Amino acid sequence: MALTWTHKDRGEIRVHENLEELSIDLVDYIAEISEASIKEHGVFCIALSGGSLINLMGFLDRSPNGFFNRKLVEPPYNKIVDWAKWYVFWADERVVGKNHDDSNYKLAKDTLLSKVNVFPRHICSINDTVSAEDAATEYEFAIRQMVKTRTVTASENSDCPKFDLILLGMGSDGHVASLFPNHPALEVKDDWVTFLTDSPKPPPERITFTLPVINSAASVVVVATGETKANAVHLAIDDLPSLESSLSLPARMVQPSSGNLIWFMDKPAGSKLEGFKFSG
Repeated sequence: MALTWTHKDRGEIRVHENLEELSIDLVDYIAEISEASIKEHGVFCIALSGGSLINLMGFLDRSPNGFFNRKLVEPPYNKIVDWAKWYVFWADERVVGKNHDDSNYKLAKDTLLSKVNVFPRHICSINDTVSAEDAATEYEFAIRQMVKTRTVTASENSDCPKFDLILLGMGSDGHVASLFPNHPALEVKDDWVTFLTDSPKPPPERITFTLPVINSAASVVVVATGETKANAVHLAIDDLPSLESSLSLPARMVQPSSGNLIWFMDKPAGSKLEGFKFSG
């Protein structure tokens, strides 16, 4: 059973006993937000990230350990989830070909999008034939057009889109999307999408949502697993003296202005949190 509490400033924290429990809870949450968003305004606009997050959503037929038993592509979710109302975006993407193994699009397509009935025209990926700068500009323009036509809701508090759900993984350095510690991309305020040509992690060329867009979402989920994430989780969530290391941590800068922030993690990742206690 998960240990759950709400931090006064840092949202809801859910520390799970194991990856299976985390996966089930995460998939339940996505299905709930999808259903609520469609009831409220007719569509569900979700932004994905890459890496292990996609696997934890239960999209794969089986995990390396073979135990994920709930997947969005299987009952009960394939009956509950109205895939035709989904619009899929990426909070960050590597500027590589769509068939490249580093592509977040390819990962999502292979494990989810090819198995469900999301309309191809509702899958909003980057142009992989242009430079990182041009890919970011084109992606932002496409999102702006969708806000203009009210497919994507506009934020009430800023000149930003209000995605129903943005899903973010977190690195051991505290990066989210492709926003890395001390990188100039963290300071971009006027653009919705920016680009990197010098990512600290390969591949070097990427596009990413900016912090104002992430913080305008109706719900933001940050997922962290494994002991290597424990220190970053601590710096991102706990009340600390004004340490430079925590204030400049991208994960700590995720702070939805009027939306929900939910942290999903396993016990090793949550082990350094002040609120971490498991009985027995």
